[in-house]
Amino acid sequence: MPAQSAVSLWHGSDDLKEVSAVVLPGGFSYGDYLRCGAIASFAPIMSSIITAANHGFPVLGICNGFQILCESHLLPGALTRNKDLHFLCRPQLLTIENNSTLWTHSFEKNQEILIPLKNGEGSFQCDDHTLQILESENRVVARYVGENPNGSRNLIAGITNERGNIVGLMPHPEHAIDNLTGPSEDGLAFFTSVLHSLVGR
Repeated sequence: MPAQSAVSLWHGSDDLKEVSAVVLPGGFSYGDYLRCGAIASFAPIMSSIITAANHGFPVLGICNGFQILCESHLLPGALTRNKDLHFLCRPQLLTIENNSTLWTHSFEKNQEILIPLKNGEGSFQCDDHTLQILESENRVVARYVGENPNGSRNLIAGITNERGNIVGLMPHPEHAIDNLTGPSEDGLAFFTSVLHSLVGR
């Protein structure tokens, strides 16, 4: 697979710079006092991302990025305060439930992975009808293993849209790509998945 370059995109510009995929990263942003991701969802770059994503462009939202995807209505539901109101920072086991998206096809179905969980508002919530759709259409990408860490409905850690090009994930795969700096290399497959999709195996 040929080497690919990462390009930084500025929130105040609507220019996607001809990139082939976008990762909305984790991390806190100004405006979180309203609702995490609410103000960021109106950033000029998001107008371009929303248009492209609705035409099949690959988008991965991690933690705060997941919140932005929900606030932008690219994914359903919302992320709310953790059930015990405490910030979580720890390695977390997940099960990959859907390995057919652009971001997960390098995983085996039901594969368990270990990646860091770092959030204060990571509890995925939605109404019963939306939950039924997500479950029946196999749109739950990943679930927490063991005790529910933050109160997410049905242990949901990540979801996808119907087309499979947009994925939101609360834990941080980018912090588990090398055993030297993370608890595992399990997060790397999220990124190799999309590269394989874009440039071939």
